[in-house]
Amino acid sequence: MVESEKTVEALVPDARITDFDVHLFKEGNHFRLWDKLGVHPAIMHGTLGAQCALWAPNAHYVSIVGSFNGWDRGANPLMRRNDDSGVWEGFVHGLSKGDYYKFHVASRYLGYRADKGDPFAFSWETPPGTASRVWDLEYEWNDHAWMHSRSRTAGREAPLSIYEVHLGSWRRGEGNRFLTYRELAQLLPAYLKQMGFTHVEFLPIMEHPFYGSWGYQTVGYFAPTSRYGTPQDFMFLIDELHRNNIGVILDWVPSHFPTDEHGLGYFDGTHLFEHADPRRGFHPDWTSFIFNYGRNEVRSFLISSALFWLETYHIDGLRVDAVASMLYNDYSRKDGEWLPNQYGGRDNIEAIEFLKQLNQVIYSEYPDVITIAEESTAWPLVSRPTYAGGLGFGYKWNMGWMHDTLVYFSKDPVHRKYHQNDLTFSMLYGFNENFVLPLSHDEVVHGKKALLSKMPKDDWQKMANLRLLLGYMYSHPGKKLLFMGTEVGQWSEWSHERSIDWHLLDYERHRQISRFVADINALYVNNPALYEMDCEPGGFSWIDCSDWEKSIVSYLRRSRTMAPVMVVVCNMTPSVHFNYRIGVPATGTWEEVLNSDAREYGGSGQGNFGLCQASPIPFHGFDQSLSITIPPLAVVIFRNMHPKRKGVDHEIADRRDGREDLADAQREGQRPAQRSSEVD
Repeated sequence: MVESEKTVEALVPDARITDFDVHLFKEGNHFRLWDKLGVHPAIMHGTLGAQCALWAPNAHYVSIVGSFNGWDRGANPLMRRNDDSGVWEGFVHGLSKGDYYKFHVASRYLGYRADKGDPFAFSWETPPGTASRVWDLEYEWNDHAWMHSRSRTAGREAPLSIYEVHLGSWRRGEGNRFLTYRELAQLLPAYLKQMGFTHVEFLPIMEHPFYGSWGYQTVGYFAPTSRYGTPQDFMFLIDELHRNNIGVILDWVPSHFPTDEHGLGYFDGTHLFEHADPRRGFHPDWTSFIFNYGRNEVRSFLISSALFWLETYHIDGLRVDAVASMLYNDYSRKDGEWLPNQYGGRDNIEAIEFLKQLNQVIYSEYPDVITIAEESTAWPLVSRPTYAGGLGFGYKWNMGWMHDTLVYFSKDPVHRKYHQNDLTFSMLYGFNENFVLPLSHDEVVHGKKALLSKMPKDDWQKMANLRLLLGYMYSHPGKKLLFMGTEVGQWSEWSHERSIDWHLLDYERHRQISRFVADINALYVNNPALYEMDCEPGGFSWIDCSDWEKSIVSYLRRSRTMAPVMVVVCNMTPSVHFNYRIGVPATGTWEEVLNSDAREYGGSGQGNFGLCQASPIPFHGFDQSLSITIPPLAVVIFRNMHPKRKGVDHEIADRRDGREDLADAQREGQRPAQRSSEVD
């Protein structure tokens, strides 16, 4: 039974659709569509039911079917609104929380009929099931302190060290089963806190039919995947992360969506969400549909999705996937396979305007969150404000740095002197954008090998190179992102079908890598010189980038107050250099605050005994200099002494307290078969 529109408006005022809602929706400026469209549990005349609404302008019949009515397509038809909105609505008795349902859509064209999932469903049937599920979003949050003060984590002057996680394979339970959101809430926040990361970034958790897509083929833009629990379970995980002062970033995919029949594609017998012409509406790389960004209602849908996660789930940031594929009409297409814009060019003007609008709306509504673009080309001003001609993102992934750095580190050290430019080139454009330095999941799959396995030579040198790579990354301008598994020295590529190799922590040399990652995170977040001016030229300067013969680079990092200054020296070969002189900008004593060759990290123990004294010997354009020992395949970081900074290295020691207990806890549970090559 479907009640009249008048009765619905009187009894369900929060979910009713007004003429003003229709106006905003049609002009592309309705950003809370999840309150109006979809299925919302309610009570009418004392009877449990739900207010239902669906956008299907080219349908001639719409009904709601599900477990509550035996999937009878004729039992609960919806009524088309008496306007040009294309919305069908009605109140359905007997539809309650937990019920599975779909919308049966019969098109006015070509006799097309299909049972479609709800584009605004808050929950979905666990795959391989494809039904939507009636749910509510009631939850009592306990992260008030975090939400009140999170603005301090959102600025460019704040430290940002991101641990990238795929929830289905970070850790598995007995029998290789998925852990639930609530089980993860007992493990992940404590681990991140102990390891010193400031944020976690989840690969897309929005509902997706194919697990092997890692979430990048999204079908439910308003629902966390039910593989790991309910919406409230996911809220609990976020709550616990926030209570441990860990920010949460979600990977979000507005660039394409899957072709599954129950999804958004060909929704009402027409190309409603996607472009009709496959030269603009179908992605050849991912065999998926591309959103029609020129359609106002589609923009409202996508921006509503973005705000939904920020508002309803208290998310602290969105990393927008595959931005480059949105910006160019000819992205990954040959001549004749793409359509130029109205000016004859390759830029996707509608997508560009959508991205600008997206960022404008997000930052106007939530100025204390961040947006990050995965953009792999030289498109200008990605992370600059829209009023200055930019796309308006807070940050951009530095894919150029990632590529050049990994190419360099994969080379035999004897050849690196011929490729010094791979290291130094990044600073020619290092402040053109607000950059995140990504060592992400994309670099450890599909035959690319794990980061540790990319490194050349024997196992000792591989591990030394990995520590050197991470030390170089954490001291380089730009925020940090590290994919799970690298911090334990994973040898094998990431597989979404199993846990990362926690059993490696049974071996001391892998515990040493884990210790190094925790310590460098501690050094990073407690020294403003390493993060405060990441996005400003004044935060970095070369000491010497020309010593290609020895494959050594040295540079300065500064905070806004200019003190204390950090000096970073990277030795990219296994040779030890004694009495190596570098110029420094301050007199007095310099602390060696990090040495990746320390024995506690598995190194050879070469170094400077913790201290160096500056001499009045001019060098590298400075009036004083240090004579130092540079360990093999190592990064050493010095800090000029300052009374308020003495003893800061206790921060590293504090983070070690209890680490062994945490490592023991992480090693409990399922352990993959031990590698025969893993001997201590």
